[in-house]
Amino acid sequence: MLRIGLTGGIAAGKSVVERRFAELGAVVVDYDLLARDAVAPGSVGLDEVVAAFGPDVLAPDGSLDRPALGRRVFADDDARRTLEAIVHPEVRRLAAEIEARAVARDHRAVVVHDIPLLVEGERVEHFGLVVVVDAPAALRVRRLVERRGMAEADARARVAAQATDDQRRAVADVVLDGTRTDDDLRAQVDTLWTRVTAEAADEELVGD
Repeated sequence: MLRIGLTGGIAAGKSVVERRFAELGAVVVDYDLLARDAVAPGSVGLDEVVAAFGPDVLAPDGSLDRPALGRRVFADDDARRTLEAIVHPEVRRLAAEIEARAVARDHRAVVVHDIPLLVEGERVEHFGLVVVVDAPAALRVRRLVERRGMAEADARARVAAQATDDQRRAVADVVLDGTRTDDDLRAQVDTLWTRVTAEAADEELVGD
C-alpha cells in the first residue's frame, strides 16, 4: 500500500486533484466528507459541538448550521481548536476504517488522504508521500470571491486561518501547480501517478 497525504489551501485546486486520483484508481479518503459524518444529526460529535458552542449553531431541522459555526471558528483561534478537538479524532477513526477495507481488498492499493488541514494537524509523518496543491493566497481569495460568491473579508479570513503557503511547501514531497487550468492540473496528477505506480511495482519486484 502507498499512503498519500494530499493537501492545499482552500481554492488551490485540491478537489480537481482528488477527483483525478480517484479516476486513476486510487482510494480517496475525503476528510471534509468524514468531518460531516462526524457531526451528523444524532451523532455524539454534534452533541459535543452544541455543548461547546451553543444551540445557535443548529439549523431549524436539528442539523449543524455550518455557515453559523464557520463564522464563529474562522475568526477565533481558540474556538477553532475546540472544534478540531471534537471532530478530528472521529475523522481519523473513520479514515482508518476506510483504509483498512481498501488494503484488505488489495494490498497494493494507493490510498489518498485528502486533508485540508494536514499541515496544521502535524500528521505529515504518517504518509509515504505528501502532495501539496499550491496557489498564491491572493489568487485563492479571488477564486473564493468570483467562483463561490464569498465576501472578500470572509475569503481572506478563511485563507488566513489555514497554514501559510511556505508552511505547506516545507513539508511537501511533491508540489502541484494550481495556478493554471484544471486540465493542466489533471495532467500533473497523471504524471505523478505514472511515477508512483511504477516505483511501487519496482519495490514489489524487489520484495519478491
